[in-house]
Amino acid sequence: MADSAAAAAVKPVIERAYRGTSARAGWTHEADMIEGERIALADLVSLAQAPQSRLLVAWQDDTPVGSVAVTDKGRGLCYLGLLAIDPTLQAGGLGRRLIAAAEDCARDVFAASVMEMTVISRRSELIAWYERRGYRQSDETRPFPLPGYPQLVMAVLTRALS
Repeated sequence: MADSAAAAAVKPVIERAYRGTSARAGWTHEADMIEGERIALADLVSLAQAPQSRLLVAWQDDTPVGSVAVTDKGRGLCYLGLLAIDPTLQAGGLGRRLIAAAEDCARDVFAASVMEMTVISRRSELIAWYERRGYRQSDETRPFPLPGYPQLVMAVLTRALS
């Protein structure tokens, strides 16, 4: 679980993983589709401090190298978000380990039986990666959460937690 200092420390990793030129060193980025900040520091700190969420941070020595957020949505449902791995470390298994930690957190802390996430529907390679980890695409889609990107749609993926 992260506090506000850990949230501030991991924010640059999240930005490098999703946006900008540095994101292109990895394979999970949105740099070709979306510009600007991925998450405001105040929002990340709020997420880390909210009782219904947990921000899990992976550290290598004293340096944050990845994160994932788990948010309790109630009724046995948790939301997985902000899975971010430093682009230079992607494809090394850290993402799988963070997902496992997030699922454990959802079960153990929030008594969830289902994990949900959203992925930009055009990201077929990323959706396939999640499917290899047991997530299934539902029939539901949602609008992209930021204004100015009407061409983007979010696919909803779910996984039963056992």
